Amino acid sequence: MSAEPLVLERIDAGVAVLSYNRPAKHNARNDAMTGQWEAALDRALADEAVRVIVLRGEGRSFSSGRDVGELGQRPDGASDEEFIARAQARQLKILHSAKPVLAALKGYVLGGALETALSCDLRVADPTTRLAFPEIRHGLVTDTGGIPLTTRLAGPSRAKFLAMTAESIDADQALRWGLVDFVVEPEALDERVLELARTMAGFDPEALAAAKSIADTSVTEDLAAALRAELVAQAGLFAARRRAGL
Repeated sequence: MSAEPLVLERIDAGVAVLSYNRPAKHNARNDAMTGQWEAALDRALADEAVRVIVLRGEGRSFSSGRDVGELGQRPDGASDEEFIARAQARQLKILHSAKPVLAALKGYVLGGALETALSCDLRVADPTTRLAFPEIRHGLVTDTGGIPLTTRLAGPSRAKFLAMTAESIDADQALRWGLVDFVVEPEALDERVLELARTMAGFDPEALAAAKSIADTSVTEDLAAALRAELVAQAGLFAARRRAGL
């Protein structure tokens, strides 16, 4: 018999749902899971039938981050720099995806898993959610965008607090800080995320991609650059509608 997959995949009305599947380990991410997860993400990004991607976890947690049993291990003899660069490349697939990526958060959302969640376009949490960067306990820092993404969303002082204390915050605190966008009861979590995803999946994918790109440009560039991005995107969308006779 084949082993249970470490990442579950399904497509629901244009929405690809990718689920971490090590519930007994709070979905701690080992190298095998990471490989399956990246392959599943690549399939969802390449599938034209998929308009929106949802990330979630089986069991009680989204993910407790890197499996501490493999902390510091490097597959295939990779150097530290190569290992981190590969992890950052995986993160950039979400950040640069033209398709919206949503996260359903519950239980532990720690370390690299929190960095993945912060790379998503929207985050919905339930009251069991605990967010933290425990890396400092191991003499380390975040390495796939945790500090810069938290700084963008919540400000530098809050990024420093999380990165320099390893303390966790709950869903309500994360909502107040802007690290999650909605908090719903546990029984409503998956349905609320799917509701948002299905709504987005019903819209024009080029318009969705433009909206995501403009919002990101507004954070990383000055207002003039963001306005220029809106102008270029909107002009292109109008032209596409005319070509389609709309």
